Amino acid sequence: MSISEYFEAKKRLYPQAAKGHFRKLKNILNTVFLTIYLLSPFLRYDRGENAPDQAILIDFPNSKAYFFFIEIWPNEVYYLAGILIIAAITLFFITSLFGRVWCGYACFQTVWTDIFIAIERLFQGNRNERIILDRKNTFEKFYKKGLTHLSFIIVSIVTGFAFTNYFNDSYQQISNLFNNKLSLNVVGWTLGIGFATYIMAGFAREHVCTYMCPYSRFQSAMFDKNTLIISYDEKRGEPRGKYKQGDSFEGRGDCIDCKQCVVVCPAGIDIRNGLQMECIACGLCIDACNDIMEKINRPKNLIRYDTQSHLDSRLDESKFKIFSNRFFFYSVILTCVTSIMLFSLINKSSFEATMLANRNPAYITLSDGSIRNGYELKLINKTHNAQKIFLRISNFQDAEIKIINYENDDKILSINPESNKSFKLFITIPKEALININEDRIMLKVSLFDNNQEKLTDVNAVFIWDKPISQ
Repeated sequence: MSISEYFEAKKRLYPQAAKGHFRKLKNILNTVFLTIYLLSPFLRYDRGENAPDQAILIDFPNSKAYFFFIEIWPNEVYYLAGILIIAAITLFFITSLFGRVWCGYACFQTVWTDIFIAIERLFQGNRNERIILDRKNTFEKFYKKGLTHLSFIIVSIVTGFAFTNYFNDSYQQISNLFNNKLSLNVVGWTLGIGFATYIMAGFAREHVCTYMCPYSRFQSAMFDKNTLIISYDEKRGEPRGKYKQGDSFEGRGDCIDCKQCVVVCPAGIDIRNGLQMECIACGLCIDACNDIMEKINRPKNLIRYDTQSHLDSRLDESKFKIFSNRFFFYSVILTCVTSIMLFSLINKSSFEATMLANRNPAYITLSDGSIRNGYELKLINKTHNAQKIFLRISNFQDAEIKIINYENDDKILSINPESNKSFKLFITIPKEALININEDRIMLKVSLFDNNQEKLTDVNAVFIWDKPISQ
């Protein structure tokens, strides 16, 4: 037995063009999102003389990410985790209130698929023309399909090249493109992202939303009877039946079984069968149905955004309540997480220091009886200016610092902008200063000051010796 005897092959969809409010909204949003994607890398933001001025940049060679005033270093990846958490909570929040509108209007797959379908219509015509064209084996089919896929490839390559602009200086990239100086890395990523775009938006389309995206699988866990979803008013529409001009609607529903809601659906479902996993809440079926209702002089919104609780209540007016328990629940969580992130970013230190004690040997007793400990001081300068760092032990006056193998012996350290550097140093305490201490270790506080003698930070250093020192 072949597998085809058990599974029906998925038929290719030919979505028909729709006209109406939601189609216009999708066109506007497609333009906005595409413009943001293509032009964002060209925005500039002045960070100073020694920093890149591209507003949005992921700088892999220097292991940094920039987003306007935000700079993320390799040791700050937790900010990325925070951003992802905020994005997830926001998505869950929107889904619980308005259903799968992200998929219908803002998802990359939806936007690019919409663009590719528009290109198909431009060269091959609307739904019926495309179906007929696919049944032909003529030169007309060859050149129309050729122009379509050539356009697909151009859009895909532009998409891939725009993606690489987020990882390189965009203006330099354009210059390299026209001067044929693009690196193999950029060319490879452009072709890779372009190929993925061509396959996903040109062929996979609704299969990505149905089979590849996990969101379609767990979205129902966020729905309840008060979630705004695409709904067919069965009480008003049934029993359905064919309609001819002049027929009465007495004793029958408003649905005339024209199937326009089906042929415009990019997922190929019949919303009259109820909410389904494949529905991306794009609203095109609403536009198609309203157009038919207008032609047959029946009230609009037989298919509409509505809640299950309203459909079951038999009320005449929809009363979608946005201020529900879940609204406040998600609002509190989102506000708390966002506030923590903003507070952390605003108060993020531009200078970091860590100090580790040497353990081999742990300490050395000098000829005069003084005790010396060795340390490694690691400094990270996240500013865009060179820094001169002054060291001072603030809680033990008798302790002395000596920097090892460094050109400056005055306890002044130099560190370049946006860099890190390690220094070896000794801390020595005279024998007399330790006599009255009955423990074998103390905690020293090393203070670091900048050029203007303003404190940058404090680091703790554990100073140890063998046992309490006696006279």
